[in-house]
Amino acid sequence: MKILITGNMGYVGSVLVRHLRSVFPKSVLIGFDQAYFGHCLTGPSSLPESLLDEQLFGDVRHLLPSVFEGVEGVVHLAAVSNDPMGNRYEKVTGEINYKASLDIAQKALKAGVRNFVFASSCSVYGAAEGGPRKESDPLNPLTSYARSKIATEEFLSQLDQKNMTVTSLRFATACGMSDRLRLDLVLNDFVACALTSGKISILSDGTPWRPLIDVKDMARAIEWALVRKPSEGGQYLAVNVGSATWNYQVRDLAEAVASMITGTEVSVNPNAAPDKRSYQVDFSLYRSLAPNHQPQITLDQTISEIKAGLERMDFKDQIFRESQLIRLKVLERHITEKRLSEELEWIR
Repeated sequence: MKILITGNMGYVGSVLVRHLRSVFPKSVLIGFDQAYFGHCLTGPSSLPESLLDEQLFGDVRHLLPSVFEGVEGVVHLAAVSNDPMGNRYEKVTGEINYKASLDIAQKALKAGVRNFVFASSCSVYGAAEGGPRKESDPLNPLTSYARSKIATEEFLSQLDQKNMTVTSLRFATACGMSDRLRLDLVLNDFVACALTSGKISILSDGTPWRPLIDVKDMARAIEWALVRKPSEGGQYLAVNVGSATWNYQVRDLAEAVASMITGTEVSVNPNAAPDKRSYQVDFSLYRSLAPNHQPQITLDQTISEIKAGLERMDFKDQIFRESQLIRLKVLERHITEKRLSEELEWIR
């Protein structure tokens, strides 16, 4: 199988490449990335890209049809990838996360791609009361990032898919160790705080709900979607990806980290403005469709692996929220130092 991965040099993509090479050892793996974060390595013994058959560099807004020649599976990860970046670069988020995604899906369809996998997000539920959200429940995207994901989903669902099986994986919030670790994710941030300062200060009252998934389990779900048949959910499928046991309130995540990193203090801000992004998610559809690709990593394992990874890096940066481990800061530094334009295009 020949597989194209957009955004392969990011947090998820770096883990995915290693996973796909392991489970599909004879496959041809091609990466396509703008390389904004290519230098943000966090202690790997080898580059994840060394496992690819080919690494292409470019902007997904200008991806040529020739890239899809002979490709059987596409994993579309490339995106402006969280709320702070989406808010800062709202127009570009629409161009990359939505318009480019439409173009890529159409080119994949025309090229005869068999399976198209879109990395969506459970953030499309936004603020949701009344129990875990199912795929059929109303959506309430609150941010540019979430709106871009659901707009792409809607386009994909209406696309004349012909023989292309399309899967929108609504991932829970990512966490876990990666060759390109991000610390702008809630659990990863908490572990970094505990290690560097011994304190986790929750900026809200700690009550918002977040479903989480380890990045290794995200790779397992993508593996399933790459070989999914239309008989397993339909020609087009949008599915919540995660586990019921991983629906947590933010304060519970902080306490879990504190219990594993001795001496950590947890504080909440009872006077903070309420965080509207609060939702639990029902993952029963994914459990029924993909019984052999269910999440396997526990919360304690994830915390332990992040801790071990940061310790291998001799990580002691108490102001890490200003570092290259925060993706927004990387983009801002590229722009300040005249490498990137405000449209997130490389300045040649």
